Order: sequence, then C-alpha cells, then structure tokens
Amino acid sequence: MSGEGAAGHGRRPGLAGQTVVLIGGSSGIGLETARLVRASGGQVVLVGRNPERLEQAARELEPLSTAAFDVTDVDRLQRFFQELPGQVDHVLVTAGRPSYVPLADMDLTAARDEIADRLTATLAVALHSRDKVRAGGTLLFIGGTGGRRPGVGMSVISALTAALPALAANLALELAPVRVNVIAAGFVDTPLSASLLGDRIDARREELRATLPIRRVVGPADVASLAVHIMTNDALTGATYDIDGGQQLLSH
Repeated sequence: MSGEGAAGHGRRPGLAGQTVVLIGGSSGIGLETARLVRASGGQVVLVGRNPERLEQAARELEPLSTAAFDVTDVDRLQRFFQELPGQVDHVLVTAGRPSYVPLADMDLTAARDEIADRLTATLAVALHSRDKVRAGGTLLFIGGTGGRRPGVGMSVISALTAALPALAANLALELAPVRVNVIAAGFVDTPLSASLLGDRIDARREELRATLPIRRVVGPADVASLAVHIMTNDALTGATYDIDGGQQLLSH
C-alpha cells in the first residue's frame, strides 16, 4: 500500500484536530457543515454577513473565532486570512445567492457586478488563503446544477455555473498540494431557498418529493455530508460533485 495520503501530510484521519473555515457558515449549508465538523472532532472558524445570525451560530458551535463581513469585500477577505493566528485545514465557501433575471428586465450594471463579484471572490479566496491552508487540505466552493439547463432568466447564473468548475480545475493545479473542488447542488431546502420562493416553497417541496428519484427533498445535511467527505478524502481534487437527488434526470 502507498504511504502517501493524509498521513503523508501529517494529518489525522477524519477531521479530528483539524480546523475548517466556513465562509457563509451562519446558516443553511454552511451552518450544517459546521455542525458536522464539530461532531466529527474538528474546530471551526465562522464567517457570515449577518452579525446576529453569526452570534447565534457561535453560541451553538463554540467556534475558534467569528468574523462578520461580505465575501465580496476582497480587502476585508484578505485581512481576514492575514489575521488568522495559524494554518487551517479546509475552507468552505457557501456565500452568495442565485439571481434569475430575464434579458428584457436585466440591469447590465447589476449583471456585470454580480458576475465580477462572484468570480473575483472565488479568486480572492484562493489567492489570500494559499499560505494558510495546510498541504492536502481543501478549498471547497458551493455551486449549482440549475444553470446547466437553458431557460428564460438563466443567462447570468448559467455563465457562473459554467465558470466555477473550470476555475476550480485550474486552481487545483496552481494551489497543489492544496486541493480545490466544487459541490454543485440542485434544490436544497434551506432558508435561502425559502426566501427566494416565498409562498411557493411548500408546493416546490411537494413537487420534488413526488418527482425526484430519491423521493425526498435534498437538505443541508446531505450537502454537509458530501462536503466533509471531500475534505477527508485527499485523493479528490479539481473536480465537481453533483448532489441534486436526481433532479437533472428529470425532463423538466
């Protein structure tokens, strides 16, 4: 058997003794991943935009530290990584929300800013964390699968959906032996999904329960489990991992 792998980087199996930075860690997928990391023996550093939600998450999880800022503020992001007292093992980025705007209603300035902010924030995380993540650790970005199917209002999100896996694959080469991966999620039943759908959320849940091959709705815990698997399996880099309950298999 090869002696290379997690042990070769001086890392313990699983997440025991490891530190995970969760950008977008105060709610939804980020919060559920933080819970799983803590249950697996790891420590967390939580970043979120909303100070109240961040404080609530901190009371539950007892993180090493917290920071309240928007990941698109790249100067603040740089300072955050510079001020980390030591190295970390993994960084998960869940921040951001999808935008669905038909071309006829599109504000080009807003569209330009959204594309620039999302891609620049991804590059900024990679750039400013590169001396902080231990060898064999992970940068893990949450993307989506919905933008793969053309449709009215999907222009911006489709461009970002296509860009993130390509960006991650290139970063995996530039940042090696740090690993870079993407989780592409379909519908996940989070507070963000509820806020986007409003009073249509219950109907969407029922539709998915009836039509998805898994016959249930994907939740934050499902994505968190995949995230922790990618963190702990150090053979994985430069790839995109779908989790959508079979949603892409459906004809509509």
